[in-house]
This record gives sequence, C-alpha cells and structure tokens, in this order.
Amino acid sequence: MANSTLGIIFSNTQDRNVPELSKVRTMASIPFAGRYRLIDFALSNMVNAGITAVGIVTKNNYMSLIDHLGSGKDWDLARKGGGIILLPPYSSETEVPYNTRLEAFKGILDFLAHRREEYVVIYDCDGVAKIDIADFLRFHEANNADVTMAYHEENSVEAYHYMTLNTDKTGRVTALNVNPRVNGKFNLYINVMAIRREFLMDVIQNSVQRGYTSFSKDVLAKNVDTIRIFGYKYDGYYAGIDSLQAYYRHSMEQLDKKVRDELFGARDVYTKVRDSAPSRYLEGATVTNSLISDGCTIEGTVENSILFRGVKVGKGSVVKNSIIMQKTTIGSNVSLDCVITDKNVVISDKRHLAGCEELPYFIAKGRMV
Repeated sequence: MANSTLGIIFSNTQDRNVPELSKVRTMASIPFAGRYRLIDFALSNMVNAGITAVGIVTKNNYMSLIDHLGSGKDWDLARKGGGIILLPPYSSETEVPYNTRLEAFKGILDFLAHRREEYVVIYDCDGVAKIDIADFLRFHEANNADVTMAYHEENSVEAYHYMTLNTDKTGRVTALNVNPRVNGKFNLYINVMAIRREFLMDVIQNSVQRGYTSFSKDVLAKNVDTIRIFGYKYDGYYAGIDSLQAYYRHSMEQLDKKVRDELFGARDVYTKVRDSAPSRYLEGATVTNSLISDGCTIEGTVENSILFRGVKVGKGSVVKNSIIMQKTTIGSNVSLDCVITDKNVVISDKRHLAGCEELPYFIAKGRMV
C-alpha cells in the first residue's frame, strides 16, 4: 500500500509557534536531540513505511533545510522516479507566496495531478513521534475513509491547542474543534493526515470555487457529517513543539533513557550523516546525564544538558540543564543554567547566565555574549 502513497510535508506552517528558532530557518529544520532536525521524524516515519516519493512544501528561510536534505540519500530518497521533491511557495499562476494551508494546496495542484499514487499522507513538522505510517494507512483503508487524522490523548488544564477532535465508537470523527479552550482529557490532532489523492484535488478545487480560506475550518470542521473523517489514535511518545518552552521541555525529556528508547528504538530515525571527529574530554572535564554529539571539546562540567556537534566548553565552566547548539563556544569560568543557545554563539569568559524551566534563557544564532 505504501507504494501507492505520496508523502507531503509542510516545512513552514507552524513557524509562528517557535519564532525564536524559526527566525532563521523553517520549523522543519529546527535542531533536536543533539543531531537531528524535526523533519527527520516525518521523513523517517514515511520511509520506514515504504513511501518513496515525498513532496516538501517550502515558503521561506529554507536554505538550511535544503542543505540538510541534500539529495535525500541519507533517507534512501535519492531516486529518479520520486525521492524528495521540493515544492515552491507559489504556483505557476502567481508569484505571491501562500499564506494559508489551503493556498499552499492550491499551489501544488499541478504536482498532485501529475502523480499516480492513490493516497497522500500529509505531515507537519511541529511534532516528534515515531508513528507507524503503514498501520495508519491500513486503518484508513479498512474504514473506507475520505480523511484519517492522527490524534494523541492529552491531559491539560486551560490549554490552548490548534485542533481537537471527538469520535464515536467506530472511530469516525463527530466534531472538529479549532483553537478551543479545553480542560482535562482531550484528543489533540497531531497534524498527520491520510487522504485519497483525487479526493484531495476535488476538495481543493471546490474550496477555491467557493472562496474558502481555511482548510481546517471551512473544509474539515464544517463537513464532518458529509465527509468520512476518521480518527487514528496514536498511543506512543509524542512531543508537540508549540513554543520555546515546549521545545525545551521535550528536549530535556530525551535525557531519560526510557523516552529515548521509545523514540529511537525499533524503527530507525534517519538524519544527515556528517563525518566529524569524536568528542574530546580534556583534563578537568566532568559530564553527567547528558547527550554529547561528536566533535565537541570539553574542559569544564556538563550536567543534564544536550550538546550538539562541535561545541566547546572552556576550563572551569559549568553547563547545567541547557541546550547548546552546533559550534557554540563557551569560554572559561562560565556558568549556564536553563540556557538555549542557537548555532555559532560565543559566550565570553566569566559570564553567568540563567533562566528557568518555564522560561529558558535564549541566545540567538551567531550572537556574542
């Protein structure tokens, strides 16, 4: 069935959720867990299900994404008849980039029309999970669904989410709630959808004719009685990245071996391979409960932290509860606690910086402190 399925990944649609990290990149290329990007989880889930053609809808700030994806060979997607297909932010009819998901769909209508796959799996990059897409598609086909939406049961108080759904005993969606205020348990749509390709094209064309503006509200929520929409419950680990605080919290969860085993065990998670030297731990270095990527040089103390490739921690420095991204240089006798640095940050000697779990201290890419 996967051979008859096309993947579509939206790389920018959730950028507004984490403006600190998406200012210089797409949501899809935000670094995660030391060596991965958020798009790696969407791509790996598709590849592990046997999907061999994936269209990636771009809009802006996508140079780092293109550099990360390359030819697609690291995901076994360097193929003549499919592989990774980068889709521009506008159609042949306009040079104005899309503003909504519906406009983006309109922009890729020609692409969809020239494909031959029966199904489409649509995936955003704001969630980290290991979803069995093959099982997801079997559920979609078994229910003869027009649309299947993956959801995760959450439990929150006064939380603000983008879409929740209600289902009956058969799994059919009876209501879709866009941006509701919720209490207690609810079913959070995790922005993974299966839909028949021709049905998607018909929906897009009909929406354009009717002047619809929102795919969620105008197409799905208003038509749950006429469209066969089903909910697929995903019970595994899920990390929704909808704020800098959520990014920090879910990143710190990766220090728990049980979480890592669930997310990275069983089926593989693929990423771009870089040939880097092993990390060096010099005299005086102390590292506890941390993820250290290759190419790092450590002379100080690192506790409960995540270091990406090529990070340098100077003598006498203490890094705690922090996320330090690629090629950041930390001087001597520095103290960091609950800090997130973007790439290529330089922290001078004797600096003392601290945030908290609810409000981590963030340093933008390339800054010198």
